[in-house]
Amino acid sequence: MRRIDTRIAATRQRQAEEERGRRYRPTPPDWVVELGIGTGRPPVKVHAGDCHMLGTRRRAVDRDKARRLLAGGLSACGHCQPDIHLDVLD
Repeated sequence: MRRIDTRIAATRQRQAEEERGRRYRPTPPDWVVELGIGTGRPPVKVHAGDCHMLGTRRRAVDRDKARRLLAGGLSACGHCQPDIHLDVLD
């Protein structure tokens, strides 16, 4: 009986911690720059902050920086299409 109570308590604690984690998770940034590999890690592509194609090498940027990067010739993600959302078209 004691083992069952211990397991129930541990399960409830884990569920409470998961809920707390979901509640306090930071919101994703609006715009993200994917960074390349190598010296200086140059920017490679611009994504929306919630894009599912984001890699692990990334940096959050504000709207103006994302627009400048796209206008300067940096590639836009083909999935989330930040160039359309930021009104930066060829």
